[in-house]
Amino acid sequence: SDIRAFRKDENLTLPTSLDFNEIGGLSTEVRQKLAKAQPPTLGAAARIPGVTPAALTALLRHVQKGRRNKAETVEISAA
Repeated sequence: SDIRAFRKDENLTLPTSLDFNEIGGLSTEVRQKLAKAQPPTLGAAARIPGVTPAALTALLRHVQKGRRNKAETVEISAA
């Protein structure tokens, strides 16, 4: 379930350079709250009042996608 998946990713570190405006599926209110709080982890983001499960899912997907793209770039440049 989503809750089990979230617990697994609760300690996922969010990049300090993360631009919350780049993440699709977040309301303006949630973007502002995340930008102000700058949560260090997904779990910290979850504890911000008003941040919905859907917003956390969008945040998780964005960070995971960014990490995959970065890993692919490293592999290509190392080749």
